[in-house]
Amino acid sequence: MKKGINNGLLNLNIKNIRDYSINNQNQVDDTPFGGGPGMLLRPEPLFDAFKSLNLDKNGRKTIYFSPKGEKLSQNYIKNLTNYQNIVLICGRYEGIDERVIESFVDDQVSVGDYVLTGGELPAMILIDCASRFIEGFIKKESLANESFSRGLLEHRQYTKPREYMGMKVPDVLVSGNHKEIDRYKLEDSLRETLKYRPDLIENGSFDENIIKIIDNIKKELENESYRSN
Repeated sequence: MKKGINNGLLNLNIKNIRDYSINNQNQVDDTPFGGGPGMLLRPEPLFDAFKSLNLDKNGRKTIYFSPKGEKLSQNYIKNLTNYQNIVLICGRYEGIDERVIESFVDDQVSVGDYVLTGGELPAMILIDCASRFIEGFIKKESLANESFSRGLLEHRQYTKPREYMGMKVPDVLVSGNHKEIDRYKLEDSLRETLKYRPDLIENGSFDENIIKIIDNIKKELENESYRSN
C-alpha cells in the first residue's frame, strides 16, 4: 500500500470530522430523536467535511458503511475502478443522521453480518481490495487467478520443498505440462469451491464443459463422503 501511494497510484485524503465540530468541545454527536440507546453523528460536521472535498459529482462514488448495505464483494469493488474519486463515510456509535444518507450517499455497503464499533475497519478493507485493481499496483496475472476473480475460490497452492514430512506436491504441478497444469488448477479450483463455498457454484454461470467437470467432482466428493462414513 505504501509503495503504491509513494508511486502516485493511490491518493488518500483523510478527514477528521472533529475538525468540523459544532462547538469548542469538538462535539460531533448527539442523542437520537424519539429516544433510544447510543449517540448519532450529527449532520453538520459530515456535511461540512463532505463539502470541503469539493469533488465534482461526475466520477465520484460516496459510500457509507452500514449493516443495511449491499455485502462487499469482488465484483462490487471491481466496478469502483470506474470512479476517479471514492468517498468513504465511517459511522460511529449508533450511526449517522439519515439526512446525510439522503443527501449525498450513493451506496450503503456492509462487510458482513456482524457489528463493529465504527466504519474505519470496513474502509480499510475496501481500500486494500480496491487498490489491487489499480493498474500497476499488482501483476495482472495475479489478479486474474485469485479467489473470486472467476466466481470461484483459488486452487490449492504449494511451494518448495517438493516433499515435506511425507507430504508431496501433486506430480502434475512439477510435470512441466502447462496444459495439464491449467486443467488441474481449474478442477482443483472447482473442487475447493464445491467443498467450501458451494453457493458460488449454485449462483454462477458456466459453460457445458465446466458443468460436466462440476458434476464429476460432485460425484467424487459424494463417494469420498460415503467412504469416510
